[in-house]
Amino acid sequence: MSKVIIDDNVSADLTEKLGGEVWWKAEIDKKVLKELCKKRSLPGIYYVSMYFIALIFCGFMAYITWGTWWTILWFWLYGTIYSFSGAYDHESRHRTLFKQRWLNDFFQYVFSFMTNFEPVRWRWSHTLHHSYTLHTAEPVDFEIQVDRPSKLFKYFVSFIPFGPLLWIHQSYLAETLKNSLGILTPVINECVPKEHQWKVLLSARIHMLIWLSIIAFSFYFQTILPVLFFLLPTFYGNTLFFLCGLTQHAGLAFNVKDHRINTRSVYLNPILSWLYVKLEYHIEHHMFPMVPWYNLPKLHEIIKDQLPKANNGLISAYKDIIPSIIKQAYDPNFIPKREIPIS
Repeated sequence: MSKVIIDDNVSADLTEKLGGEVWWKAEIDKKVLKELCKKRSLPGIYYVSMYFIALIFCGFMAYITWGTWWTILWFWLYGTIYSFSGAYDHESRHRTLFKQRWLNDFFQYVFSFMTNFEPVRWRWSHTLHHSYTLHTAEPVDFEIQVDRPSKLFKYFVSFIPFGPLLWIHQSYLAETLKNSLGILTPVINECVPKEHQWKVLLSARIHMLIWLSIIAFSFYFQTILPVLFFLLPTFYGNTLFFLCGLTQHAGLAFNVKDHRINTRSVYLNPILSWLYVKLEYHIEHHMFPMVPWYNLPKLHEIIKDQLPKANNGLISAYKDIIPSIIKQAYDPNFIPKREIPIS
């Protein structure tokens, strides 16, 4: 097996040739893949139980230390764990968190509220994200940010606690608010079939009703605690989740049908891997989205010789990401160096 180095010196023709007209996939025995695709509920029950035990414990410690300096530490830990609800929401969206469909759908509504995502919109737009990963032309991948130069400052500020509040008017929460008022945003019109759009409006209104209820509760009892526990955690506990989540595609090539070129896998420590529900194996996930999260490490071991080398931790990943996103901010055609194994 040889390697080709993809970088900004490689022509667009070669990049497209590697991607081809259809998505490139690693070679794997069909029987092995079928076995890896089998869904089980026990891993999900274990992970979700441990997740909520950790969340409730940190929340309890934040409550009993309220009024002391210790509460800052415990609220940060609580908010950090709370923010990783986005990873669990993602798995339930794929209906791979559990074997039972109803369990996935139930927890998707729970986790989507926690992470400020409207669940119906995200199930449809996420399907498009997998079909057209990092595509900026029609059809558009609505889960990426296309106007990169104007978003560079926003990218770095997003890692700072409460930083995302500066752009709350452009957030997914603001989108949910618009939908609750009957305003269909472009992503809804583009991604969600008309016969399902009423579900978006209904779930958006439920989300906003819960938000208003918590705010009213806080005003009535004259305490900010309900807001801190249920509405703001993803804004003050965002750092670690963003650091993990933005490794997925940041700084990689756009408009290429090859996940080896536009997606990144990273090795994480056991604690982050648990919080992130194995989503760090992201090339593998995009290449074989039907493989449940708990089998992604096994899949990685089987096909890793056909993929670019995974980054060993977040520091290694951001040594690649930061220079690339800065260059891409001013040169959208910049392609970072990637060693791609070829037969």
